[in-house]
Amino acid sequence: MSGVPAVPVPVPVPVTDPARHALVRTRAGIMAVRGLVEGEVMHPGVGPRVEAERLYVGQSRLAERLAAPGVSSVVVFDVGLGAGANAAAAWTMAEQAPAGAARLELVSFERDLGALELGLDHAEELGLGDGAAAAARVLLAEGCVVTSRSTWRLERGDVLGALEREPARADIVFWDPFSPRANPALWTVAAFAAVRARAGGRCVLVTYSASTAVRIAMLLGGWVVGIGDPIGDKAATTMAATGPELLSRPLERSWLSRLALPDVPLPLDSPPDPATRIARLPQFGS
Repeated sequence: MSGVPAVPVPVPVPVTDPARHALVRTRAGIMAVRGLVEGEVMHPGVGPRVEAERLYVGQSRLAERLAAPGVSSVVVFDVGLGAGANAAAAWTMAEQAPAGAARLELVSFERDLGALELGLDHAEELGLGDGAAAAARVLLAEGCVVTSRSTWRLERGDVLGALEREPARADIVFWDPFSPRANPALWTVAAFAAVRARAGGRCVLVTYSASTAVRIAMLLGGWVVGIGDPIGDKAATTMAATGPELLSRPLERSWLSRLALPDVPLPLDSPPDPATRIARLPQFGS
């Protein structure tokens, strides 16, 4: 994005090490996967299956996209494959879609496949589903799995580098890496600008974070940003899109008041005048 300084952030090399992850039971009694290095649990609130179906697949309206008249394919970028819950939910929906539905083109981006390996060893406990688990095993072995209803492709390594090389344009983005504390490179203005550059004309992005810094990074990265549905113990999540008509609750001009707070959190690569830049965006009536 013009005028936004890039901040180089070291990116860990790709690894596949199930020992970096552990199966844990949350306080709610739900099984989930914990990244031992990052110290974070994937889908900690309501568990992987429910969060994937409600937050990512449901909010993105994937079923409606697949059923839309005249649509031949729907491209989904699954950023942060992790233990596979979001991708499995999308793949399952496509496989079970009515005859004549659009084809799903699913691209999963991940640098560490250890969580997926562990998840597949415990697919039943995590609710991945037999069909999706079988497909994910093929994905691990061959990097791509193709059925009559979908294509599921794996892009392994640095997500931002993979996005630059990616030929497809996304209709839907599941943005689900570890948090900004554990994975700062994927929550910057540059990161959201990179995925915005690969977005189709009517693309929506869904993420679990409702952080002000994350929403600032999205806005400066070229997205229209809105409030997403609550889930688990989260009072809100975040939806972003290429146009305001795709959001049910776009951020309103009153939201800008928090940018004037002296301790407002900012993305790592924020320009020196984010409030001024954001206030000029068409989303806020300028």
